[in-house]
Amino acid sequence: MAQILKFPVQASKFGFKRVKKRWKAAEHPDQLDLFAPSSAQILPFAPDSNWFEHALMYDERGDTRAAELYVKAIEENNCVADAYCNLGIIESQKGNTATAFDHFTASQKQDPRHSESHYNLGNLYFEVNDHRLAQVHYELAVEVDPLFPNVYFNLALVQAMSSDLAAAINSLTRYQELVSEQEGRAAAQLLDNLKRSLAAAQNSVGFK
Repeated sequence: MAQILKFPVQASKFGFKRVKKRWKAAEHPDQLDLFAPSSAQILPFAPDSNWFEHALMYDERGDTRAAELYVKAIEENNCVADAYCNLGIIESQKGNTATAFDHFTASQKQDPRHSESHYNLGNLYFEVNDHRLAQVHYELAVEVDPLFPNVYFNLALVQAMSSDLAAAINSLTRYQELVSEQEGRAAAQLLDNLKRSLAAAQNSVGFK
């Protein structure tokens, strides 16, 4: 009989990923970037065409007004897929799972290759214990953004829970390749457990 896979404490999945501004300052080195990260206080003005960036600044500071500004961005056709994605995170954090699903899905309708929405939807399915659909969206996120390490870690977890240990080992190994040595060590115990479980399963089959 194959041994039961045990998850170490640090095997908890990574959380949601908010869409950030794609800064373009390098394209215009002489232009003042009014929305670049800064410790300055937010000015109470409404931008003409940058509702998403304005909402993001509130969101990153935990200001509840971010949600209404994301809605305004959607209404003004400004970064619609990104705005829906970040709204989904806000609704999930409030416990409104159904609404969060709707927002992430709306984001993907706007952009079927929206990596953050696929990753976040994978997390949402993970939380409701639908590991099959979680894996589908993690794999889509990997396809779009193969250099995002957290998705490999979460993908490894759902693969392990589905008893696809070889795939889980590959995903976790890829995670370690993409992060720092210190971060990679945090996954070492889980990787060792996966390898031991796979070896035990293979030995069990061999003795039948």
